[in-house]
Amino acid sequence: MPRPSACGQAREAPRDPARLLEPGRNCWRVEPARRVAFLVDGAAYFGALRAALIGARHTIQILGWDIDSRVRLRRDDADDGWPAPLAELLDALVRARPGLRAQVLSWDYAMLFALEREWLSPLRLGWRTHRRMQFRLDGCHPVGASHHQKVVVVDGAIAFVGGLDLTRCRWDTPAHAAREPGRVDPDGKPYAPFHDVQMAVDGAAAAALGQLCAERWLRASGRPGLCAPDAPAAGAGGFARGTSPGAPPSADLWPAGLVPDLTDVPVGIARTEPGFEGWAPVAEVKTLLADAIVATRAALYIENQYFSSSAMADALAARLAAPEPPDMALVLPRRQSGWLEETTMGVLRGRIDARLRAADPAGRYRAWCPRLADEPPDGGGCLNVHSKVMVVDDDFVTVGSANLSNRSMGFDSECNLAIASGGDARVRDGIRAFRARLLGEHLDVAPERVDAALREHGRLNAAIDALRDETARACVPPIAPPEARHAEAAHAAERLDRGQGPQPDAAPDADDGAAAVPGHGSHRTLVPAELRVAPEIDRLVPDAALIIDPERPAETELLMTELLPRAGQRRPVRGRVLAWTLIAVGLAALAMAWRYTPLRELLDIGELVRFGERLDALPFSPLAVVACYVLAGLVVMPLMLLVGVTGIVFGPIQGGLYALAGALASAAATWGVGRLLGRRALLRWGGPRMQRLAMRLARRGLPAMVLLRVVPVAPFSIVNLVAGAAHVGLRDFMAGTALGMTPGILFTTVFVDRIAAAIREPGWASFALLAGVVLVCVVFAMFVRRWVGRRRDAKAAA
Repeated sequence: MPRPSACGQAREAPRDPARLLEPGRNCWRVEPARRVAFLVDGAAYFGALRAALIGARHTIQILGWDIDSRVRLRRDDADDGWPAPLAELLDALVRARPGLRAQVLSWDYAMLFALEREWLSPLRLGWRTHRRMQFRLDGCHPVGASHHQKVVVVDGAIAFVGGLDLTRCRWDTPAHAAREPGRVDPDGKPYAPFHDVQMAVDGAAAAALGQLCAERWLRASGRPGLCAPDAPAAGAGGFARGTSPGAPPSADLWPAGLVPDLTDVPVGIARTEPGFEGWAPVAEVKTLLADAIVATRAALYIENQYFSSSAMADALAARLAAPEPPDMALVLPRRQSGWLEETTMGVLRGRIDARLRAADPAGRYRAWCPRLADEPPDGGGCLNVHSKVMVVDDDFVTVGSANLSNRSMGFDSECNLAIASGGDARVRDGIRAFRARLLGEHLDVAPERVDAALREHGRLNAAIDALRDETARACVPPIAPPEARHAEAAHAAERLDRGQGPQPDAAPDADDGAAAVPGHGSHRTLVPAELRVAPEIDRLVPDAALIIDPERPAETELLMTELLPRAGQRRPVRGRVLAWTLIAVGLAALAMAWRYTPLRELLDIGELVRFGERLDALPFSPLAVVACYVLAGLVVMPLMLLVGVTGIVFGPIQGGLYALAGALASAAATWGVGRLLGRRALLRWGGPRMQRLAMRLARRGLPAMVLLRVVPVAPFSIVNLVAGAAHVGLRDFMAGTALGMTPGILFTTVFVDRIAAAIREPGWASFALLAGVVLVCVVFAMFVRRWVGRRRDAKAAA
């Protein structure tokens, strides 16, 4: 039987879904678990996790994409003697138990997410807690990637893996009530209903996940990770595949109220790890999911936040085109999160949806959205699906952090757990029951009714259609008597006479093609997901692999690894303490200024545009604009945001000239600051790798500066500081900056001007011009990428 190709495609011959797991190919390890539980929605997970944490005696290991110190794992008024907020709970546990240590690792996030996250989390989770409670930010990944694993392991005895982070706006119950009192963020503000799934395991599977956490800590911090009793410690070279994790502690940490869904079952652990700093790339999740899709015989059930992976689209299309394709039911959110995701990731999933519909002559593929019974306070009608679940027939299930996106297949770090039945009827029953629970929640029926519908109708989507009709009939109210109908009609006519319009709830619900009953809320069910995108928007979005949803690091990663020291590289203690103290004080001051002073308003693009319009009215507006750029560079404000605002206010030509003048003035000012700091400070803080980069900049100033400006691998002001400290000549520095930044500034100002024109005067001409600008930008980006690649290949050959 042929092996998979380098791109991760599944084997040519379909595999048995009951025996999919193969260590070394589509998973890292397969380890036994004595108990397994599927925790549907945040209330179940947070409650079980809190019980396990309170029982901890030796180690607590937490990995997350986002971790908020204020999140409350308990939402009721019961008092168990321990604090409610996460940071206070962990601190109290380690203080009360001298043998207990905790390590918490969260993604060192991009500034794009800064306004959505807790500020100064190292202060709350690290500095203000006990010394045995350690917190780190994980930046051990390529530029643009993220640490996306969501894993908690307690004493190496129980572990939780899935899509839920320990952060704000995640807790909810399966009821997803419109006005759930516990569904509020740390500031007390309500948020929309949220659906996700976590998986709990114990035994050797939990101990193996503890090793995974320890290895990730080693990569991110350069220090050994925690090791549960009798488990092998993490060495510098990682862990050997298949080594025994050792016996877990004798204490049973399984929460008393958590009923296992499966017992005595092997659990596969699949990972995604991008190649970085000598660590080989790992694409086990991609191979596992592709194998599972190809192996599907009758029913494929998927819940996922995103749907943009080209590899998964290829596998789904191939299975639909094969003889006797299975039913495929995908449960997705109605919309992506926010305008930016809707016009990027939303467009990508719309393209895949159109492709699969075209490749589905038998009508087996359906995309669904869970509609809630009562519209929540924020006005959204469909449930926010954040889960990452796949169920194949009754024989295979996987739950984890990996989205159906290119990033999750190769660019971000991910962790999924998987169970294959192996033909065991007991395991098949547990997998089938889990799928019935999920469908029952979305369709508002009992899981037993889901099983009955599947037996009656034979196919997954046919059963969903039947249950939708059933719940719709059950929710139709009785016909009102004639006098009531006349009174309602008279009341509506009176409202129209007063100019008030019809009743707000009298409009039909177009989601599933059935008219809603006036005066009654819609019923909870699954409705067809509308994933199509407008053609004019579709033409504007470039290919996923280039910008929006990459599967592998870009070539610019070579430059970034030269700019930053290796993860875990250590300097003398006195230098490290002084450097980190200065950096922490500076960042804290800057963060508080942006959050608690009028500077916070400048992060809003509307405020920036209005401020720019006021500058335009001044007689010395060019000088004022240049001065604003200099000040923004000194406080490390994003340069391209200012360039975009300048283009909106002053137009593409005048704005482009102002932006270029301002960028050059800002570059010169921060270059001067770097020059004053001196090379010694740079080398003390940056280490040997920074020294090598400084030598290259000093030796090849102009070409190096052009490359750093064309390929922005680091913030604008940081590059300026490094160049000044490296004694790059001012002439080479300014010339390289002008040559490298002029194309980008020109493209940006023209692009934002065309967007503004398309919004003001929508039409084919406006969209055609905008599409032309986007095409030029994409072609230029492809040219730069290939140029960098050729330079790398030439260097490797030499």
